[in-house]
Amino acid sequence: MQYFAGIDIGSTAIKIALVDENRELVGHKISASGSMFYKYAKQSLKELLDEFNIDEKELVYTVATGYGRKLFKEADENISEITANAIGARAAAQGKCEIKTIINIGGQDSKAISLDNEGNVVNFAMNDRCAAGTGKFLDVVAMNLELEVDELSDYHFKSQGTPLAINSTCAVFAESEIIGLLGNDNSVEDIVAGVHYSIAKRIIKLVKRVGIKENIYFDGGPALNGGLVHAIENELGKKIFIPEFPQITTSYGAAILANESYMYENEGN
Repeated sequence: MQYFAGIDIGSTAIKIALVDENRELVGHKISASGSMFYKYAKQSLKELLDEFNIDEKELVYTVATGYGRKLFKEADENISEITANAIGARAAAQGKCEIKTIINIGGQDSKAISLDNEGNVVNFAMNDRCAAGTGKFLDVVAMNLELEVDELSDYHFKSQGTPLAINSTCAVFAESEIIGLLGNDNSVEDIVAGVHYSIAKRIIKLVKRVGIKENIYFDGGPALNGGLVHAIENELGKKIFIPEFPQITTSYGAAILANESYMYENEGN
């Protein structure tokens, strides 16, 4: 059996996906990027192969993507995360819906991608200037509220009042706003809901730049946050599709492309 790897080296996490000859997802691994991207990516790939008893010789093609893609020297190819994200989203939603718009929220940036009927990228917009609409911001919010990140969703749905407005577009000032709201005896639940709606409003502005077309796909670690999903759906007035493993969409797309590239290069052999 031959296997193909997609390695998405992001600023905060390394995501690796393995597919087989039929482009079926075999397994995946998510680990922290740390300060040594190459070392941790190589280590994570080895751990994933060992987990599924796959010999390194059976891994015949690797595609790297993401922030640190050029650092992974063993990759046969590297591609932009926009392309990989689009390929992965189409594959993850296959048989469920035809994806036309992608929302991706990463650790330190957010993206909106528009696809045509064939799945080609026709437009995209990115916000990497400020952390206020990213996963990192959710980490900071949770820390200030003395919560775990995965608790934010539960607190969102416990909110009984109007979500509190978080107006700052800068993460540092937004953090100050949150501390101020806490000091004025506002409930943690209403603050969390306010944070989610503030992120949702920023994301919708980003999506409008590329055009909102159904069906809408949401990936990245924050897609696991049901409260944020609820806020985005309310702001959009539309349901959005969340894949089973939202963190690995881009690495999954890179793995599929690895299979395609290998098959093309070896066609007729």
